[in-house]
Amino acid sequence: MAIHWYPGHMHKANKEIKEVMSQMDLIIEVLDARIPYSSQNPLLSSLRGDKPCIKVLTKSDLADADMTRQWQAWLEQEQGVKTLPLTTEQPEQMRRLIDLSRKIIGHLPAQRQIYNTMIMGIPNVGKSSLINILAGKSIAKTGNEPAVTKAQQRINLSNDFVLYDTPGVLWPKVENQPSMYRLAISGAVKDTAYEYDDIAFFAAEYLINAYPDSLMQRFKLEVLPENELDLIEAIGRKRGCLQSGGRVDLDKASKILLTELRSGKLGRITLESPKMIDKELIELQRKKEAEPKKGKKKKRVYRP
Repeated sequence: MAIHWYPGHMHKANKEIKEVMSQMDLIIEVLDARIPYSSQNPLLSSLRGDKPCIKVLTKSDLADADMTRQWQAWLEQEQGVKTLPLTTEQPEQMRRLIDLSRKIIGHLPAQRQIYNTMIMGIPNVGKSSLINILAGKSIAKTGNEPAVTKAQQRINLSNDFVLYDTPGVLWPKVENQPSMYRLAISGAVKDTAYEYDDIAFFAAEYLINAYPDSLMQRFKLEVLPENELDLIEAIGRKRGCLQSGGRVDLDKASKILLTELRSGKLGRITLESPKMIDKELIELQRKKEAEPKKGKKKKRVYRP
C-alpha cells in the first residue's frame, strides 16, 4: 500500500527541528496510545542524541489499558525515555507533564533560568489539545483533520518553562508496511490518501483475532465472521448498506467500521502489541538482508 503524505511543510518542519534541537533540554513526543510504535518518529532517536525524552501516550482512554502498560515497559527500555499515558478527559493529569519535565531535566546551568522543551508528534495525535490544556487557553489550532499545525511556534507556559511546538511531522517512508495501515486506521493521514475498503479490511482481520467480543457486541452479530470480507458484509447488512440486488456496499460498510473504531464505539482497542512489533521488525530485517546489495555495474568491454 502506498500513501502519499509528505507535503512541503513537513520537509521544512524536519529541517527546523534539526536546527533548534541543540538548544532543547528535553523532548516531548506525543504518541497515539492505540499505535505507540507506528506513531513514533523513527528519526527522533538519532535527532535527540542523549537528551531525555518523555513519550506521552494520548487517547489512552481509547486504548486497551493492559496493552498500554505493556507498551510503557517496552518504550522505557530505550535510554533516557519515560512514558506518561494521558487523555483530554483528565486535564489535571495532563498538567503533571510540566512538573515531570522539570524533574527529569534537573538543575539548569547557572547562566540560564529557563527550561527549553520541544513537543512533537504525528498529525491528529492530540498534540494541539495537550498544548492548550497546558497553557490554560487556546493557543494551538485543533481539528480532526491531520496536519492542522503548519509552523513552529514558541509558547511560554510559565516564567521558567518554554515549549517549542512543531508541526505534525510524518516521515518520507514507513519501512514496516503494517504500520502504514495502522497510521491510516487511526486517522493520522487524510482519507483521500487511501481506499477505505483497503484499510478497513486490514482492521477487520486484526479485530476478528484480537477483539472478537467487541465486534460481536457492537454490531450485534450472532456468529463471528471467519474472515474480513464476511465481517464487512455482515456490518453492511446490519447497518443497511445495501445496493440493488441486495449486494453490500463495501465502501459504506468500511467507513462505518473505521469511524466507530476511531471514536471508541467498539470499546478500548489497541491496534498493535509489543510482541507483534518485535515479530514484524524481525521479518523486516530478514527482507532487508535478502535484498540484493546494490553495487557498481561492471562496464561491458566491446571488442571488434
